[in-house]
Amino acid sequence: MLAPMTDYVCPRCQVHAPASALTWCCPRCHGPWDLEFTGAPVSLASLTSRVNSLWRYEEVLPLATEPPQAPHVTLGEGRTPLVPLTGPGTGSGSDSGSDGGIVSAKLDFLMPTLSFKDRGAVMLAELARRLGPDTVIADSSGNAGTAVAAYCARAGLDCAVYVPEGTSPKKLEQIRAHGARTVVVPGDREDTARAARAAADAPGVFYASHVYNPHFLHGTKTYVYELWEDLGGRLPETLVLPVGNGTLLLGAALAVEELYGHGLVDRRPALVAVQAAAVAPLAAAFRAGAEEPSGPAPVRPTLAEGIAIPAPPRAAQILRAVRATGGTFLTVTEEQIRAAQLDLARRGLFVEPTGVACWAAVRAAPGRPGTTVLPLCGAGAKTGLAA
Repeated sequence: MLAPMTDYVCPRCQVHAPASALTWCCPRCHGPWDLEFTGAPVSLASLTSRVNSLWRYEEVLPLATEPPQAPHVTLGEGRTPLVPLTGPGTGSGSDSGSDGGIVSAKLDFLMPTLSFKDRGAVMLAELARRLGPDTVIADSSGNAGTAVAAYCARAGLDCAVYVPEGTSPKKLEQIRAHGARTVVVPGDREDTARAARAAADAPGVFYASHVYNPHFLHGTKTYVYELWEDLGGRLPETLVLPVGNGTLLLGAALAVEELYGHGLVDRRPALVAVQAAAVAPLAAAFRAGAEEPSGPAPVRPTLAEGIAIPAPPRAAQILRAVRATGGTFLTVTEEQIRAAQLDLARRGLFVEPTGVACWAAVRAAPGRPGTTVLPLCGAGAKTGLAA
């Protein structure tokens, strides 16, 4: 038996819509949806006997099935390793800082499609499978589109992925290999998003947007549930997260509030957001004390293409989430990204340039006390070494 779908709600206008419809944005302000969903507490002891995929956290997933073992879309995503980056045995320059803090990385580039985007894509594919659209479309600079293409293939859904010109050929090859059509859009990431949103208004289309559809955020929140499980029912003092559209950070914020609200952790970790200095509208707004950016940031070339978003639709939510935890924003230069990619490779971890942004920021920033965890979001095999 399928669990009932909960309603969409616009966080700005309070407009509601059924999640069973193909309405991809608020009809009044055209902003992204949130989801009216409150999960139940997860029992840590029960997890040892559960399915080894994202669906193991069925109490907190709005599309979980009943009974828990009922069929749903999966590629065995999740449960990625947590490994130390500082301390003995971690490679050159491995000593922890003078404050005694330890930095660890969650290897989300070991997901089925080699990026963390699988966490949200599985939710979108499951939702689309239930709704039965004529086609699924997505827009992406590569990783989200690859993940949506793979999970649509698993679910037997027709899929098209809109990508900007200049997208990595290896990512395009991966998307096409999963059977999805690619629509290469002249211009940048924002031009691509506009083209996809225009196509999403056609009848029978499900827009698998990792930005506008909140089911994606409820998938990415499993990143923090896995940390909580791996650390025996606690969370690190600091979570460092890359931010472009903010889907991983907002998912993390959801999980932190749920775990804290259910009394499963006794404090909230600080959320530290990382942007490329070349395109950093949220970092600028944070430093100015603004509730959201005053306008789109200038688009400059950056190696961290996956987080080069000049006007994030959920900007205000991201800024509130960081401030609510006493966190901050950090920015990284192109040279810091290059150096961080090589440093990780020499520690045995080959990660794409966008995926190393958090390590670049941690290397450059003063050490934080306690435990810090950052994600390594995408495999270096997708892009190669930064030029």
